[in-house]
Amino acid sequence: MDSIMQEQSRVVVGGVDAHADAHHAAVLDERGVLWGSSAFPATSAGYRELLGWLESFGMVAAVAVESTSSYAAGLTRYLCERGVRVVEVNQPHTYTRRRRGKSDPIDAEMAARRFLSGEAIGLPKQTDGVVESIRMLRVARNGAVKARTAALLQARDLIRTAPQDLREQLTVRKTLRAQLNLCGRWRPTSKLGCPTQAAKFALRTIARRVSDLDREIAGLDGQLAVLVKRTAPRTTSLLGVSTHNGGQLLVTAGQNIDRLTKESSFAALCAASPIKASSGKTHRHRCNPGGDRQGNRALHLIAVYRLKCCPRTQAYAHRRTQQGKSKAEIIRCLKRAIAREVYHALRADLADLTTPTPPPPKPPRYSTTIHCGNPGHGITRHRT
Repeated sequence: MDSIMQEQSRVVVGGVDAHADAHHAAVLDERGVLWGSSAFPATSAGYRELLGWLESFGMVAAVAVESTSSYAAGLTRYLCERGVRVVEVNQPHTYTRRRRGKSDPIDAEMAARRFLSGEAIGLPKQTDGVVESIRMLRVARNGAVKARTAALLQARDLIRTAPQDLREQLTVRKTLRAQLNLCGRWRPTSKLGCPTQAAKFALRTIARRVSDLDREIAGLDGQLAVLVKRTAPRTTSLLGVSTHNGGQLLVTAGQNIDRLTKESSFAALCAASPIKASSGKTHRHRCNPGGDRQGNRALHLIAVYRLKCCPRTQAYAHRRTQQGKSKAEIIRCLKRAIAREVYHALRADLADLTTPTPPPPKPPRYSTTIHCGNPGHGITRHRT
């Protein structure tokens, strides 16, 4: 009876190292003692079994999960739907790997220890709303654009090496698109052993592939334009924020943008925040090499567009040039200012879409709080 009461009053923290087919979980108590480690399949039944296994050791304060937006996306959704606090852990444990090596049980244990130390406090992105739909459509569009680019390069190379009579027919047309339009109308014979007929068949195949990809990209663009405009009307109304840039910034921020408490967090996420690089008598900052590079690219494109079309931005660039700033430094300053503007617009747009994080279950009246690294990020041991 006493052991049952102790298990009910014990507060534990879970750690998960996620993979495509199975997730390895570890459980620690508030003192950092390892109580168990086990693997579970990456299925709905496996998620249910994993949560039940964690709860068998005591009250689950939090679960620190690696790869919350990729391999562990399904597990993250399952835990959040059941009111379990999920913390994102995406940094490697290099010092532990030097001392203990690398394995799934070690990675799961270290994920939990990062929460106990107060280093892992970030919330995962919400992946059950319209922003996740935009992300999926953008993935499909980006893949189609890359495939079209590869097909166009293949067509260009085939035209350069085609038999002379075919080259002369095609080079009359100045653009590659016009050349492919002609290739799409060719009717090669079945004698593909002849290089001329083989070239006709290959070029016609690539031309039709490019045409199909054009239609696919146009269809995805139409769907994205509707979703992005409806989801972020304030953001897309900003100067230089197109459907593609706005969609990328939505994906970078995530639907639960309230997990980014201030604009500097969003700027750091987009790699638009300056990093101190001072030493001795040298006092300077450098560009942030981390963050979401696609989000940084979106901010860069907006900054370049405003430098070309916005008189206010042009006046700012002229003033900073007079102060001795280079063009690259001016663009970095502009990206930081644009990140601030975009952050407030995204917060306003997503205010009605963001589902508030469910509060943890209320503990009994008697409790003892144990802080883990940072104030406000502790776990609480409850006793009846």
